[in-house]
Amino acid sequence: MSKKIIFMGTPLFAVPVLKSLYQNGFSINMVYTQPPQKSHRGQKINKSPVQNISETLNINFRSPQSLKNNTEEYELLKKMDADLAIVVAYGQIIPKEFLSLTKKGFVNIHASLLPKWRGAAPIQRAIMNLDEETGISIMKINEELDSGPICNIYKLKLDQKHNAKEISEKLAILAADKILNVVNEIFDGKSNFVDQDNSKATYAKKITKNEGQIDWKSDALRIIAKINGLYPSPGAFFNFKGQRYKILKAKIANGIGKCGEIISDNLEIACGGEKSIKVLEIQREGKKVQKIKEFMLGSQIRKGSIISNV
Repeated sequence: MSKKIIFMGTPLFAVPVLKSLYQNGFSINMVYTQPPQKSHRGQKINKSPVQNISETLNINFRSPQSLKNNTEEYELLKKMDADLAIVVAYGQIIPKEFLSLTKKGFVNIHASLLPKWRGAAPIQRAIMNLDEETGISIMKINEELDSGPICNIYKLKLDQKHNAKEISEKLAILAADKILNVVNEIFDGKSNFVDQDNSKATYAKKITKNEGQIDWKSDALRIIAKINGLYPSPGAFFNFKGQRYKILKAKIANGIGKCGEIISDNLEIACGGEKSIKVLEIQREGKKVQKIKEFMLGSQIRKGSIISNV
């Protein structure tokens, strides 16, 4: 008789893991995902990526607003008598009483090298912090945030050429590959869960929109890290004459000038330190994304302009 698995996940990051389990013959008895969200103007209902793939694969799914004090979902999971729950960026705290409802517990795939970067935004924080590596940690869920014992860690090198979207995709593919052996080891009783060193824990707090504002007194490497870490959302930005401009892609250059000064006709911007950045893709508020040559044709931002930090 095949083992019964509950899967909990919401964003695109979780989709490759669910597909991998399904395509490799694991029995997914139920998927939990966040409820559909209304678009900003309320004209469209957006299902989560995990709901979309569940419908495509014809897997039963549920999307409760919350599991907290939710007797219906508790009783349903209890009756299911599942062997294992796998959680990948579900987006809800799983109540303590739920954690005993599967024989092998609840296992979480977290996108960092725990105990570093526990919390909501580990990929973004690793890039913005100029970390040399990141990865995925597979751990048992306990009551405290991302603090449970770990059975496996898989590393990925970081460099400043890749943004958060690209690193997320790489980590999702890595997780989809590695989870197969991990689940088999758990079912065979061969997995070894080791407690984290809580004294080394750091926290990846949720990203706020205001964090995207670029401080041109920072050195160029830090600014590139912010641009890459906050791509595609909320994005790194500057203000000029009352308009907000989001920088989507840039590279380090060797120009010198006052912090925030435009020092070339191709939107090269002076930073703190000895380097500058050259913008490659940009988006004016309310407008489409543009390559820099197209943008400069109609822009008021010219060589000699100073970009505001306010």
